[in-house]
Amino acid sequence: MLATVHSASLSGIESIAVEVQAFFGKGLPGVDIVGLGDTAVRESRVRVRSALESSGLELPSRHVVLNLAPADVRKSGSGLDLAIALALLCAGGVAEPVCLPELVVLGELALGGELRAVRGVLSHLRAAEARGFRRAIVPLANLAEAQLVPGVDVRCAANLRDVVLHLRGDCELRRALPTDADVPPAWPIDLSDVRGQYAAKRALEIAAAGDHHLLLVGPPGTGKSMLAQRLPTLLPRPLAEEALEIATIASATGGTTPTRLCDVARPFRAPHHSLSAAALVGGGTPIQPGEVTLAHGGVLFLDELPEFSRSSLECLRPTMESGLAVVARTHERVVLPAKPLVVCAMNPCPCGYADDPRRLCMCPPDRVERYRARLSGPLLDRFDMHVALRPVDARTLREGEAGDSSEVVRARVEAARAWGRERAARGATTATEDASAEALRLLDRAVDALGLSMRGYSKVLRVSRTIADLERASVVDAQHVAEAIQYRLLDRNRVERGFAAARS
Repeated sequence: MLATVHSASLSGIESIAVEVQAFFGKGLPGVDIVGLGDTAVRESRVRVRSALESSGLELPSRHVVLNLAPADVRKSGSGLDLAIALALLCAGGVAEPVCLPELVVLGELALGGELRAVRGVLSHLRAAEARGFRRAIVPLANLAEAQLVPGVDVRCAANLRDVVLHLRGDCELRRALPTDADVPPAWPIDLSDVRGQYAAKRALEIAAAGDHHLLLVGPPGTGKSMLAQRLPTLLPRPLAEEALEIATIASATGGTTPTRLCDVARPFRAPHHSLSAAALVGGGTPIQPGEVTLAHGGVLFLDELPEFSRSSLECLRPTMESGLAVVARTHERVVLPAKPLVVCAMNPCPCGYADDPRRLCMCPPDRVERYRARLSGPLLDRFDMHVALRPVDARTLREGEAGDSSEVVRARVEAARAWGRERAARGATTATEDASAEALRLLDRAVDALGLSMRGYSKVLRVSRTIADLERASVVDAQHVAEAIQYRLLDRNRVERGFAAARS
């Protein structure tokens, strides 16, 4: 007898539909698994056989063939265990396949028959809904993720025996019911924690309002990391679809998934500079998402930027432009979502005190040049904004004004984004056509005086448009362009020289 059970396997964070087909034929007792399964899939025969015996379910002592279709697509992971067990039971006549054509099953089996959590349940359920499936069975340990997909009737089981009884109609499995609320989670940190650095906080607000990549440059102890850590608190709360996408990535990578979409926070990733290019953009066998994907929808913070390997940073360049990470192998090509707000920090020199007015830099000029040369010009050009930070004196730290809280700034950011959506709905033109003649003349002079590339020209216009949106201005004026140009340079003195040349 032939039996077919529907399941799925992960490729990156994408769910690949898998049909598990079981057939009992002639020959010596044994199990053959075909269909390009990895080691975890091939070892499932041992886990499944032990789980069946522990659950009191016996199969005929005959030769069985398991086919994982489509046969030319690689399958990985242990999430096919439950589907394999059910296919064997149905093909052996132990269970009736009454509901299997409309059912998707996922789960890893322990030797005692218990169901264990698997990665990517949220990806699989969303894909199953898109394919037309309306019922699914997952491990009870994946209940939190299952509650986030209301379009599928998801049942959660603790062990294999309960699943078999449920299919026979003798047991009712727990249903994963969607839960939600309108109370967003509170952040334990706030922008008001940062004293001084008003220009840098202004740059953070602009970056949050327009999703602009940001580079912070300054001596040690000027608050670069502290500012970057507070950037997620300025970003608007994720919409339902965006929160579901963030939760899907966390599910596929084994991260913690909340039970309610309102509890999904924008991610903040700060990897160490020793990570490889594959760890940054994705790779491995099977292909796993990298840090740019794990930070999708949130903030990717790279501290001590020149200390990262050149190959890793150059792999980041196309991702910063496209918002996608493409990982290609001989038999597989995976496209991963990778649209974080990239924030990087670096010292002005190896010792860190080149621009510190209170401490003497001991680095020879050639050493400073080699240090800064670790970052290619094309990479620096990808950053929309460059911000120079200076040390804050003790009195400011002790008595300085706290400034606006994250909640206040986030409200301005949300208002600016709403204004931008309104402009788009009205059929607004491009930033160039929105700019006044005076603004364009200033920009043209700045390009000639400062040597901005065409990408830099475009980014200045985008930042200018965001600054205008923060003021709810329909036209990009010269003052908006003037502020945006300041964020394209690393050296404040060079900014002042450039403006003097642009105005002359």
